[in-house]
Amino acid sequence: MMSETSLIFTGDIGFDKYMDRKWEDDELVSEEILEYLHSGNHLIINVEGPLSRQDKVERANGVAALTHSMNPDAVRFFDKIGADVWNICNNHIMDAGQNGMADTLKEASKAGVMTLGAGMNISEASKPVIFNECGGIGMIGVGYQRACRKADEETPGCFSWSDMELIQKRIDEIKKTCRWCIVVAHGGEEFTALPSPYVRKRYMDYLDMGADIVISHHPHVPMNYETFPGKAIFYSLGNFVFDTDYQRSQYNTEYGLFIKLKFTETEFSFEPFGIEIDRTCDHVIKGDIPDIFVDVREEEYEKLAPFAAKMFIENTKRQLRYLKPDIFNNATEEDFYNNFYEPLRSGRVPGEVLDFQIVYPLSLEEKHKAWKESKLESVKNYMLRQIDDKGEY
Repeated sequence: MMSETSLIFTGDIGFDKYMDRKWEDDELVSEEILEYLHSGNHLIINVEGPLSRQDKVERANGVAALTHSMNPDAVRFFDKIGADVWNICNNHIMDAGQNGMADTLKEASKAGVMTLGAGMNISEASKPVIFNECGGIGMIGVGYQRACRKADEETPGCFSWSDMELIQKRIDEIKKTCRWCIVVAHGGEEFTALPSPYVRKRYMDYLDMGADIVISHHPHVPMNYETFPGKAIFYSLGNFVFDTDYQRSQYNTEYGLFIKLKFTETEFSFEPFGIEIDRTCDHVIKGDIPDIFVDVREEEYEKLAPFAAKMFIENTKRQLRYLKPDIFNNATEEDFYNNFYEPLRSGRVPGEVLDFQIVYPLSLEEKHKAWKESKLESVKNYMLRQIDDKGEY
């Protein structure tokens, strides 16, 4: 058994839209990035959509821009970077239906890699990945509801991040034989700087249940991290190989992070690596560590959360203008308010996902300017750069 090991985690990978067929580009990632990805003992990537030649399944709302699937030839890139675990628990893995899931699992088997967080049934989706190193390292993958289609005994899909009883059972199973437990979560609100209160609580609950580390993707932008004695949460790694017009309508979607977790049998440390999508050539290059990537603990979070919520509301307005320009390009604040408080608002899971009945009132607390008292200047400046010359700050 190895006494020291390292695991590298990436953000979202989607080989379509601007990245369509980019696996054929030998210069897609710089040599510096390739060298870094090869420096770990294991590489865990988020495969954002099925690897399938099946047709995509149209969403009920007909927004084709929000469906993603990949040509199985993209596996050549996964092999090139040395990925040995594919996280397939995300809101796009069922975009080619049940056959798309089956095709993805077949491609993983052919490539000789492990999959995490999704499968043809809940037993397969919730099965941990185990590394017999440093006292044992176990991982499970979970995804937010409703968009990460939930697996059950006979239905393919994802391990729901809301299935707290089964998550506890899997964490307990891991901790019986392993020193370390990692929860890889696909969740959180898109395009936000700091987690919403209910997302932060959900990840802290996983730590309370016995997990040591939570690593998240899905927001498509880099976010902060938070440390506790012997534990940590990384709220979003942002994009890796993923770029669309929908992404480009928002701030900071060209930036991302890799996280290298270094383990011994008694402790862990981490090392971030900043990346950037060069949109002049659609290549991924080494970048700076994003200013938002700092340790935001509870006292500072409470000061900054209303400001982050306000920025999230503004980003959501931008999102709505992009997706439904006929309705929202000339919308008033009352129009947006009515949308946020629509009881059956699409995607909303009360107290878990897109709950604007929690986030919108929190955003109104920004008027008290508590964020100005925060000592985290880089975080404040990161959010201030998202303001379109509106308001007094």
